[in-house]
Amino acid sequence: MFQVELNLPNTDPLCGLEEILTSLIMWFFYALIPCLLIDGVAVLPAPQNLSVQSTNMKHLLMWSPVIVPGEIIYYFVEYQGEYESLYMSHIWIPSSWCSPTECPECDITDDITATVPYKLRVRATLGSQTSAWSTLQHPFNRNSTTLTPPVMEVTKDGFHLVIKLEDLGPQFEFLVAYWRREPGAKEHVQVVRSRGIPVHLETMEPGAAYCVKVRTFVKAIGRHSPSSQAECVKVQGETLPLALALFAFVGFMLILVVVPLSIWKMGQLLRNSCCPVVVLPDTLKITNSPQKLISCRREEVEACATAVLSSEEPFRAWL
Repeated sequence: MFQVELNLPNTDPLCGLEEILTSLIMWFFYALIPCLLIDGVAVLPAPQNLSVQSTNMKHLLMWSPVIVPGEIIYYFVEYQGEYESLYMSHIWIPSSWCSPTECPECDITDDITATVPYKLRVRATLGSQTSAWSTLQHPFNRNSTTLTPPVMEVTKDGFHLVIKLEDLGPQFEFLVAYWRREPGAKEHVQVVRSRGIPVHLETMEPGAAYCVKVRTFVKAIGRHSPSSQAECVKVQGETLPLALALFAFVGFMLILVVVPLSIWKMGQLLRNSCCPVVVLPDTLKITNSPQKLISCRREEVEACATAVLSSEEPFRAWL
């Protein structure tokens, strides 16, 4: 009699449920892979919440960072202006400072060179993984920048009113208004283009207070900033201290006396040096006038001739 053994399949319901769950998980995994790949490259989450903060013509594009634990994410920023859109087939140009950058912000001041709308976009990269582009919701125009009152420093240098202004860049002009603090005083306005260098405004009168305020003007966008708060300085009341005035008077009088005396003395010295005065001895001095000397000499000659003639008379008689 033969004995036959049959191997029937396992009909345990728990084992069948486990196989079904495993199959579903594998199917879900393989179905998800095509959604995470574009051309074989894994896609990172795109940066979100793009915005531009612009103050005093300094433009900063900002976004929420992409977080991957233990990894450094790099960002690329591109822009498209009116010229690129109309005349260069809508090409996007990489930012000069932020392609790439690790920070979730980008200074696009040097990229925004015209007062036209600019489109901006940014994406994240990690190795071969690249996110989709995130584009700024509304194009940015630099004429929307916020202009703030400039920082200034008002000082006095002796009797000079001096102001020093912060450096906001070459596009800014400063309209400086200053006046003497008194009822009905006239306000003067001076355009200043130098930045960071002290500028002399006016020579102040002693005992008076002068006030200054300033605002900026940006020609590229045709806008002014609000004016700053007025700052005032005051000069001491006395024009010159009494001692200084007395010293100046004495010095002036000394100049009036000493200078002519010195000139006269120098003239005397030069005359004595070039033409010295010779003092003759008393024996050589002529006390009588020339006429008297001539008449005296004639009398002496006549007397001498008479004496000679009288001495010759005996000799003639002997002859």
